Amino acid sequence: MSQVVRKYCPHHVGHYLGMDVHDTPDMSRSLPLQPGMVITIEPGIYIPQDDMAAPERLRGLGVRIEDDVVVTEDAPLILSADCPKEIYDVEQICVRSL
Repeated sequence: MSQVVRKYCPHHVGHYLGMDVHDTPDMSRSLPLQPGMVITIEPGIYIPQDDMAAPERLRGLGVRIEDDVVVTEDAPLILSADCPKEIYDVEQICVRSL
C-alpha cells in the first residue's frame, strides 16, 4: 500500500507555516505541535500522464486542497475554513478563471 501512496502522493500531507510559505525547512516534522504553531494540512493526489495503470480520463490529473491551521490551547483554528473545497465549488472557480 505504501508504494501506491508514494506513487500518487509524492509529498508530505502538510508542513509548518512561518513568515513565508516554506521558510521552515530545517524544523523536524516530528516536533510535537504546540499552541502558536501554524501548519498546513494538504493531502493531494497526482496521477502521471503516462500511468497506464490509471484510467485514461484521470491521467495527468493533480489535486491538492490545503487548510491552514493555528494550534491553540483549546481547539485548532482553521484559517481557511471558508475556502471552497467541494468539487462543484472548485470547478466553478476554475470555469470563471478561464
